[in-house]
Amino acid sequence: MRTAIEPFLDSAPDDGARQRFLAHVAGGQQLLAALVEAGTTHCSIGLHRDDISHPGKDGEAGGGFLFSLFTVSWRDIAPTAPAVTAARAVAGAEGHTNIEYLELPCGPASFSETVRTPNADSGLPQDPVLQVFAHLPHPDGKRLVVLTLGTTAVRRRAEYRSLLHQIAENVSFEDPLLEMEALAKAEGGSRPPRG
Repeated sequence: MRTAIEPFLDSAPDDGARQRFLAHVAGGQQLLAALVEAGTTHCSIGLHRDDISHPGKDGEAGGGFLFSLFTVSWRDIAPTAPAVTAARAVAGAEGHTNIEYLELPCGPASFSETVRTPNADSGLPQDPVLQVFAHLPHPDGKRLVVLTLGTTAVRRRAEYRSLLHQIAENVSFEDPLLEMEALAKAEGGSRPPRG
């Protein structure tokens, strides 16, 4: 880690700036630790140009940027049929709205969303945060993957929900390396390298 941040530390104008930078890094490490504790295995941060808003329309500035956070989390569950797991995932979810159940290529899935505002004493901006969830049971019936897409651009609810639907439609629980190995063996080749 030290090697990765060393260029930033070296470019800081003074020791105070280096200490502030290290404090931000420490805060980021705490956030990542909390995500890992919640079963998160992947996290992506997005910054997207708002190409939908037009200046002055509906009081929006237009042309700004939209921020998003996408996570993939795994949950161990009691063995049950995937369709039951998908339904249960949102059945008692407090504050979840726009709940729907779909059959996707990877199996049953449920979708939901929430809009929450951070606690006033959290030190976070008091902007509402939209979170859109996709619950996809693994075919083995023992695990559930939860895809979450969050943003402060609540007015873009439909676009973010559509984006998460597209991501979920492309989920596969098959190991692509096993398929490549089978093809290589059928063609008389050797096993493909694992990256």
